[in-house]
Amino acid sequence: MSERKQFRAIRGTRDILPPDSALWNWFERTAREVFESFNFREIRTPIFEDTSLFARSVGEETDIVSKEMFTFPTGEASMTDVMEVVHENIEFQPIPGASQGKQASLSADEMTAAIKAASLVSLRPEATASVVRAYIERGMHALPGSQKLYYVGPMFRRERPQKGRYRQFYQIGAEVLGPSDAPAIDAEVIEMLLVLFNRVGLTRTTLYVNSIGCKECRPKYVELLRDELRKVRDRLGADSQRRIETNPLRVLDSKLPEEQEIIATLPRISDHLCDACRDHFAKLKDELNLRGIAYQENWRLVRGLDYYTRTTFEVTAEGLGSQNAVCGGGRYDGLVELLGGPPTKGIGFAIGTDRAILSIQESGNLPKLPGLDVFVAWMGTECYPAAVAIARKLRDAGFAVELPPEEMKFKKSLGLADKLGARYALILGEDEVASGTYTLKRLADAEQKKLTEGELPEQLRSG
Repeated sequence: MSERKQFRAIRGTRDILPPDSALWNWFERTAREVFESFNFREIRTPIFEDTSLFARSVGEETDIVSKEMFTFPTGEASMTDVMEVVHENIEFQPIPGASQGKQASLSADEMTAAIKAASLVSLRPEATASVVRAYIERGMHALPGSQKLYYVGPMFRRERPQKGRYRQFYQIGAEVLGPSDAPAIDAEVIEMLLVLFNRVGLTRTTLYVNSIGCKECRPKYVELLRDELRKVRDRLGADSQRRIETNPLRVLDSKLPEEQEIIATLPRISDHLCDACRDHFAKLKDELNLRGIAYQENWRLVRGLDYYTRTTFEVTAEGLGSQNAVCGGGRYDGLVELLGGPPTKGIGFAIGTDRAILSIQESGNLPKLPGLDVFVAWMGTECYPAAVAIARKLRDAGFAVELPPEEMKFKKSLGLADKLGARYALILGEDEVASGTYTLKRLADAEQKKLTEGELPEQLRSG
């Protein structure tokens, strides 16, 4: 007889169990409170979208679209049908430096051909494209003022799992979509982000800012950068060599030690901004100074997605090693038009919730989270109705209550209450039922009092 299979979480995913889940809920709840104090409102989009939405917005040549998305067919098409189409349209080539037969690289034309040939959807690798799609589809541009939206939820990327990084990971993000690209909007978005980090105890952080120009000056810089990178191609690693032609800005984001000296000599975008972008960046820094926000300029902060323009920013936190970014964002004027919408300005950010939580845990600056308030220790079947009744009343009053479903011996009952971390044991026996009172025992110091039903809530709140 064969052994029964033991099921495990898929590699790159994980279970978030109590008490960690309480920390997650607190972090997400705090984010909602902070964002809503800035007049942002929550948007919830599907976790999968048309694959071409991400190909067009994020960029067909980005690693996310070309290598990392989880994609599958819809409708009547089977995966076999899709693979036949792919093999008819695409000649797979191994990525330089990769083990043979393990990976494949698609050009932009090949990726487009595959997507058009089969109806494909992908689990969302990020949320900005989905928010913009909803903004266009639902006609939100016709609503008054800028649309200030936030989201909370899982994203999916087929990347190598590492500390704080998973294939199903979580993000909390915010977007502002509307007619204005005023630097004050950028500064307020950054201010809101830092207010959140301060409130959750992420204080050992650093804010980096940069401007990567607009459609007028950025392409000229990209071509200049590409020309300079071609001169040093032989000194670069396989990924950077590939990015010279596909996305040269991403070379600036390289973390390989042997490439750092080379990158330091490359042209800087700050020296090639047009007058409008230079003025926008200067005003952003004025706005940050006005708000008392400390920052550092980082000319290599380019962001990896095609839709970014002008302002880019990133926040790093201690305790996460070399991959220490917990949040990244920037301006993406023109993305709405690219996806078929009206002329619209946009800016946003995404927090890596997994990494933010990890940083909070490693800092030791953990919040005091609510736990079990009352364990009802009832004894005798004749006391059970009264125990059910008082448990309901205390829950209605906002307390967390554990009511054992079966009678337990007194000592065992108190032992379980202590193991569950209850603040109080509410003792209910024949004497209490007869007198209409309750014995409330504080487990921290064993102090106990006889109280009426009306006195219980006040005593529990007082401590």
